Amino acid sequence: MEHYEPPADGGAGAHDASAYDLCDHCGQVVLGEELLGALVPDSSAVHASDPALDGRRVITACSAEHLAALVDEYRGRPFVPEEQWAAKVCRALADYEEPVPLAVVAALSGLSEHQAQQGVDWHNARAREWRAQYGDPDAPGEYGDPDGPGAGPGD
Repeated sequence: MEHYEPPADGGAGAHDASAYDLCDHCGQVVLGEELLGALVPDSSAVHASDPALDGRRVITACSAEHLAALVDEYRGRPFVPEEQWAAKVCRALADYEEPVPLAVVAALSGLSEHQAQQGVDWHNARAREWRAQYGDPDAPGEYGDPDGPGAGPGD
């Protein structure tokens, strides 16, 4: 297992881990005051509680070159509105265990009913793709099933 700690240069806050962050490009530990950052569009980015911050991701880098590479990477990614809507629906439903009518989902997520439905459909399509590739963890004989592969001695 890897062990991460602040650089041993003895600089300001050398023992305060909150004074450091990681370069999103190379993973290098960087003193916060030396970190470069940018805000990029990203349909997978959803703020935990503030919808006004949805769709934008803060990226951090140790150098101008790494920041430019990250910005270029995000510039090449498509912004998929349905992905954003799916995340907004998930955030809105996080505290609900029972089914919620679509009109309520839309109101809770700040979306139209059409957008909420498109988000649900996008999410369900990704779930079906995942199951097709990796199997259904709830199906008998699948991973995650107490009687499935790897469940007991001899597996």
